[in-house]
Amino acid sequence: MIRKARITDIRHIQALINNFAVQNLMLPRSLNELYESLRDFWVIEDKKRISGCAALHISWGNLAELRSLAVEKKRQGQGLGRNLVEACLNEAKELGAKEVFALTYKPKFFQKFGFKRVEHKDLPHKVWADCINCPKFPNCQEVALVKKI
Repeated sequence: MIRKARITDIRHIQALINNFAVQNLMLPRSLNELYESLRDFWVIEDKKRISGCAALHISWGNLAELRSLAVEKKRQGQGLGRNLVEACLNEAKELGAKEVFALTYKPKFFQKFGFKRVEHKDLPHKVWADCINCPKFPNCQEVALVKKI
């Protein structure tokens, strides 16, 4: 079942994200960040267990970011990531966003949804709002992608 996240999901979301972060596959998220962005998150719940998450964060004007996409390793390849991306893209459309971007180490996955590669400099609001505080800045290896809605 896919649904919007609840307060009680935050620790599960953090464990899921940070499991990938320790493998250097995504950035870690603190509990504070997650509580502050709770309303951005979608989760996949299966038998009262959170097995996937993704967030849609409004960045600026008509621009939104799809971030923190994570699916438990044993559940990958079952369409859960696709369902989470589709939920975020549908929400972006409902909110009136004209573009959605993602920063990822897995660009091919996002390209299946019509995301196109761009330069980091093409996302100045992201770079100066979030990236500037990242320990990997300015040597980020994530690929920037944008999809027009």
